[in-house]
Amino acid sequence: DSKVEKILFVVFSFVYLATIGGNMIIVITIIYSPALLGSPMYFFLIFLSLLDACTSSTVTPKMIVDFFYKRKTISFECCMIQLFAVHFFTGVEVIVLSAMAYDRYVAICKPLHYSSIMNRSLCGNLVVVAWVGGFLHSIIQITFTLQLPFCGPNVIDHYMCDLFPLLKLACTDTHIFAILVFANSGTICIIIFSLLVVSYGVILFSLRAQSSEGKFKALSTCGSHITVVVLFFVPCILTYARPTSAFSFEKNAVVFTTILTPLLNPMVYTFRNKEMKNAFRKMRKKLISFVTEFILLGLSHNPKVEKILFVLFLLIYLATIGGNMIIVVTIVCSPSLFGTPMYYFLSFLSFLDACISSVITPRMIIDFFYERKTISFECCMTQLFAVHFLAGAEVIVLSAMAYDRYVAICKPLHYSSIMNRRVCGILVGVAWTGGFLHSIIQIIFTLQLPFCGPNFIDHFICDLFPLLKLACTDTHIFVILVFANSGSICIIIFSLFLASYGVILFSLRSYSSEGRCKALSTCGSHITVVLLFFVPCVLIYARNTSAFSFEKNVFIFSDVLTPLLNPIVYTFRNKEMKNAIRKI
Repeated sequence: DSKVEKILFVVFSFVYLATIGGNMIIVITIIYSPALLGSPMYFFLIFLSLLDACTSSTVTPKMIVDFFYKRKTISFECCMIQLFAVHFFTGVEVIVLSAMAYDRYVAICKPLHYSSIMNRSLCGNLVVVAWVGGFLHSIIQITFTLQLPFCGPNVIDHYMCDLFPLLKLACTDTHIFAILVFANSGTICIIIFSLLVVSYGVILFSLRAQSSEGKFKALSTCGSHITVVVLFFVPCILTYARPTSAFSFEKNAVVFTTILTPLLNPMVYTFRNKEMKNAFRKMRKKLISFVTEFILLGLSHNPKVEKILFVLFLLIYLATIGGNMIIVVTIVCSPSLFGTPMYYFLSFLSFLDACISSVITPRMIIDFFYERKTISFECCMTQLFAVHFLAGAEVIVLSAMAYDRYVAICKPLHYSSIMNRRVCGILVGVAWTGGFLHSIIQIIFTLQLPFCGPNFIDHFICDLFPLLKLACTDTHIFVILVFANSGSICIIIFSLFLASYGVILFSLRSYSSEGRCKALSTCGSHITVVLLFFVPCVLIYARNTSAFSFEKNVFIFSDVLTPLLNPIVYTFRNKEMKNAIRKI
C-alpha cells in the first residue's frame, strides 16, 4: 500500500535520526566525562552505542529508500554485504553485553577486588574479543550462505537480507544449513541469555546480606543493562532459535532487533541513569562555556527597512516552499518522470532546497520584529548542523545529477543499464550519509571552542566563520579544518563539474546541430543550478576568517535565493516539467 509506505517512510526516518542522534550523544557524553570514561561499564557502553548506530545504519537507510519503489531490488553482492554486516555487529554486541554483565557481577559480588579485576587491560581485551568473535560468527554465516545455489525464485519476503529468508530461496535441501544457523545464532542467543539470567540470579542471591539501601543502589546499576539484555535477546531467540518455517510476526521481531532496540538503548541509559544525566548536564555546561545565547545583528538596524525586508523574504520563502513542493509532487505523481534518474534526483534536490530554506528563512523573518535578535546556544548549534547537513547532501545530489548527464550523453547505449534504480537509490543514500558526516565533523569541532564573550554575531544565521571570530582561543587550526571540510570540497567538486562538462562538450563534436542542441538543453538547467550553488559556496568557505564587504549578501544568495531560483530554472527551461505540471 503506497499510502502506508509513505507513513512508514516518515516514521522510520525519524526513528533512524533519533537512533543515530541518541547513540552519538551517549558516546560524546562519556568521552567528555573522564569519570565515566574511566569506568568499565561506561567504557563498554561507548562500544554498545557505536554498535547500535552501525546496526541501524546497515538496515534502516536501505529500507527507507525502498519505500519509494514498487520493485525493491538489491544486488547479490549488496545482499551478502548486508547479511555479513548485520551479523558482525550483532555478534560483537552479544559479547559486549556479556562483558557488561560480567562487570556488574564483579562490581556487586566482589567489590573489594573490582578495580584489580576490571582493569583497563582486561576491558580492552574483552572489546578485542568482541570484535574478533563478531567477525568469526559472521564469516561462518556468510561462508555457508555463499555455498547455496540460488537459481530462482528471487523474491525475499522480508525488508532485508537475512538467513532464513535466503534459505527458503535456495535450490537445494537446506536442512543441514538450518541446523548450522541454529547452532551459530539460535543456540548462542539461548546459551548467553541463559548465562546472563543465571549471573543476575547469583547477583540477587549475593544481595541477601546487604541492607535495603545497598540492594537498591546495587540493583539500580543493573537495571539499565537488564532492560537492554531483554530487548536484545528475546527477539533474537524468536528469530533464530526456530525452524525455517516463518512465524506470523517474524519481520516484526527483526524490526524490533535491528531498528527499534538501537533506538531504545539510549533512552534506557539516559532516562534511568542518574550518572549519565548528570554527565550530560556537565558536558553541556562545559561546551557552552559562559555563553548561553548569541545575539544576531541581522541585515539592518533600520525599522522601516526591516519591515520591507520582512514582506520581501516572507514572499520569497512562500514562493520557495511552493515552487519546490510543486516540483516534488509533479515528479512523484508522474511515473514517467519519477522513473527517470534526472527527475528522481531533482525531487530530492527540491526537497533539500525546501529544507535549507526552512532552516534559515523563518528564523530571519521572525527576527525582523525584534530589536534584540537572540538565539540560544543549542538552537545556534542545531541550525549550524542542519544547514551543513542539507547543503552537504545537496552537493552529492548535484554530483549524481552531473554523472547522470555524463552517462546520458557520452554513453547513451549503456544509460539504462548504468543508471538503474539500484544505483540511483545508492547515490541518494550516499548523499544523506555524506551530508551527515560532513556536518557532524563541523559540529564536533565547533563544540570544542570556548565561547566566553562577546556574543554578538554579525550575521543573520549561525555559521562557522562568524562563530570562529567569537571563540576565546586561537582558531587558526579550526580555520584550516573548515577550509578542508567545506572550502576545498567546494573547489574540488566544482572543478570536477567543469571538467565533466568539458568532456561532454568534447564528445558532442560528432553530433549534428540538432543533436547538440537537444543534448545541451538537458544540461542547461543543471549547469545553471551548479553555478548558483557553488560560486557562493567557494566565496564563503574558500577563504580565511576575515570578512569581505558582501559576505551576508552572498549568504542570502546561497541559502535564501538559490532555493527559490532552482524551481524557476527547472520549470521555465524544461518542457517535460511544464507538460507534467499541466497534466496534474
